Amino acid sequence: MIAKNSLSLLAAISAVLAVPTALAQDAQRPELTGTWSNKSLTGLTRPQGVDKLVVSAEEAAEIIAGTSVAGLPLGEVDGAIDPETGAPPEGSFDFGLRGYNEFWIDPGNTLAQVGGEYRSSYIVIPENGQVPRLENPNLDFEPKRFGSRYVTGVGDASGPEAIPLAERCLLGFGNTSGPGMMGTLYNSTYEFVQTDDYVMIAVEMVHDARIIPTFDSAEQARANRRPAVLQQWLGDSVGWYEDGTLVVETVNINPRQLAESSIPITADGRIIERFSRTAEDEILYQFTVEDPNIYSQAWTAELSYYPQEEPMYEYACHEGNYALPGILAGARRQEVVEELGQGSD
Repeated sequence: MIAKNSLSLLAAISAVLAVPTALAQDAQRPELTGTWSNKSLTGLTRPQGVDKLVVSAEEAAEIIAGTSVAGLPLGEVDGAIDPETGAPPEGSFDFGLRGYNEFWIDPGNTLAQVGGEYRSSYIVIPENGQVPRLENPNLDFEPKRFGSRYVTGVGDASGPEAIPLAERCLLGFGNTSGPGMMGTLYNSTYEFVQTDDYVMIAVEMVHDARIIPTFDSAEQARANRRPAVLQQWLGDSVGWYEDGTLVVETVNINPRQLAESSIPITADGRIIERFSRTAEDEILYQFTVEDPNIYSQAWTAELSYYPQEEPMYEYACHEGNYALPGILAGARRQEVVEELGQGSD
């Protein structure tokens, strides 16, 4: 049996080591609890040849017709794969195979709508709908782009740690979990759980969960950040309420995540998210990215979440997944072939 004074000591140590507990909210706040979806065919940046943010239904249909999914035009996503034709020729596009066909994807069938308006891009600032990247960014991590590897199959396979985070099922791809949460190929479903002291956002894609403590003010939130040495997946997020809006500020995102993110920031940058309940069936979601090491100006994107009628399902990413041992085994075989100077037969 543990002595009473020992229990008191353990409680004191736990209090010192624990992340500071958020304080209850007094300010007006939006009701966010529920299951929501942000799926759409709109991308972060504006498509080439489109010069305005808000488009008509007819213009939206034209943009959709030219939109690609999983690297393929919409009309080709459902291409059949014949198992009797044998291996595709070396060097063919996507090895003659498709990572997905229509059965597996669910990105939505329309452009994103915000307040009933069709949007051609998530980015609203700057007005051209493009990410204002510097030509020579001052990065503190090495960027790694997922897209080329997905299409070609060519990439570092020196070990399991060299495989992208999404392929290892550590984080959802396409920045679905944020900060800067955007819809992706499928499973763009989110469950918001809001309490007096926290907001939890569970993301269906790869089961990511953001647990955001909320405070009475921005100053109090920033004063209760975690130690900088804790470079977490999804970063260090703290929140507060302003005039019916949940504001979330994130810094100190794990460098490995940033290297594969479409919204990277350095140690000097931050991402500010805003959640506002603009209608019974709509949450307006905005995020602003600030980092003078990468971008020529702060830039802002916005999209909306709408109620999801279907429940959120388990995303068992690794269940029955034989891709990783296959990738590594193939790479080891290729190394032996090259070392011996033999053909691939």
